[in-house]
Amino acid sequence: MTKKRIDKSVINITSLTDETDEKTYWLKKKPEDRLKALEMMRVINYGEDATTARLQRFFEIAEFKTS
Repeated sequence: MTKKRIDKSVINITSLTDETDEKTYWLKKKPEDRLKALEMMRVINYGEDATTARLQRFFEIAEFKTS
């Protein structure tokens, strides 16, 4: 497995209070491109192995009394 590298030359760091055109930028992108970017952010945050982890399932049986 090869590790993916981030091109740090294209990353901008700004204040959260600054006005940006980020929403407009993403709305101009195709849905496929948005999903690819989302997947990349998920891998950065949780790693590759998180894709194979399963969600824990739980069940609860509730019995209702009839009146």
